[in-house]
Amino acid sequence: MHVAIIMDGNGRWAADQGKPRLSGHEQGARRIRAIVEAAPALGIDVLTLYAFSADNWKRPTTEVTGLMSLFDRYLVVEGPRLQRAGVQLTVIGRRDRLSERLVTQIEITERATACGRRLHLRLAIDYSAREALRRAAIAACALGGWSAIEFERRLRSGRGAASDTPDVDLLIRTGGEQRLSDFLLWECAYAELWFTDTAWPAFSARELARAVSEFRTRERRFGGLDTSRATPQFGT
Repeated sequence: MHVAIIMDGNGRWAADQGKPRLSGHEQGARRIRAIVEAAPALGIDVLTLYAFSADNWKRPTTEVTGLMSLFDRYLVVEGPRLQRAGVQLTVIGRRDRLSERLVTQIEITERATACGRRLHLRLAIDYSAREALRRAAIAACALGGWSAIEFERRLRSGRGAASDTPDVDLLIRTGGEQRLSDFLLWECAYAELWFTDTAWPAFSARELARAVSEFRTRERRFGGLDTSRATPQFGT
């Protein structure tokens, strides 16, 4: 099962606590540990977290700098823990706009956790689904076109991604907003959506379990029909 989470509401949570925005992001980073620890028992094999979108560069420089420092600290502190827990970590998104220090730490953590099989944790940093689609389309045109299967393989197999990563089954967004925000648009084509007003720093393993439980009650037809129900016969 592939669950993707848009970790929203950090800044608003901090404001409600009378704290600076960065403290909300710091609490949000700590929240990741509890969610990662709870995921495997809920049947989650792949967990993709939206940490920093390509549009987030528009935020104040102080906030962006603080976030980049926070990503680096997270990898340094949590990398060994993830390795011991059997969690593979990869980072998806662009890396050419990240600092050399951060890119190096990403690569170190990815190598150290590469053998993890209990959970595949993916962090989306400087990520844009539109840009990923655009790049794949440009590459396809440059090579004279691809089959649909090859296009999807190339789209999924960018740096930090794996071509066999399954589509998203459940997309969760915290913080009260109800939009995709340029996140995994291709992979979320048939995802079930679950929104909560709970800000990410307050999002708990119990609420994750509730989202997964509700997901399992939903009927997923992927554009088809429920063949378990009898089709009405006219004239009988």
